[in-house]
Amino acid sequence: MTARKGRRRPKLVVGWREWVGLPDLGIACLKAKVDTGARSSALHAFDVERFEREGEAWVRFSVHPRQRDSVSTVRAEAPWIDERVVRSSSGAATRRPVVRCHLRLGEVSWPIELTLIRRDVMGFRMLLGRQALRRRCLVDPGRSYLVGSRPLRENGGR
Repeated sequence: MTARKGRRRPKLVVGWREWVGLPDLGIACLKAKVDTGARSSALHAFDVERFEREGEAWVRFSVHPRQRDSVSTVRAEAPWIDERVVRSSSGAATRRPVVRCHLRLGEVSWPIELTLIRRDVMGFRMLLGRQALRRRCLVDPGRSYLVGSRPLRENGGR
């Protein structure tokens, strides 16, 4: 095995759930479950519609960023980068649109891919899968909210 040249940046230690932001989508804060069993990340989205902007495929969708709150809504738009078949933990396969946006976790931010799927009955509005964490984070499964605390005002108010 050969050593890589250059310095390795220290990895961010995260808990099994964290407060994250998706600034490109206008979502300042939402609670995400860190799920190393999931390859891809998933965001609760509904009213998903595909459209064209300057010849490029885009997707427009709505998000309820707060758990157990189906009133507060953020409307977002993002470039449509792919459509993938994803198999859930129960074994059901669904075709999902994929968007790319920046994930903010504490003081750092990086681009990730998100699949869009209705997660009404799920406890968390977002799953942060291992592809988004790869080479950047270590997970401490026995702890929560290691990177930051809940902002006083989530997504523009209460």
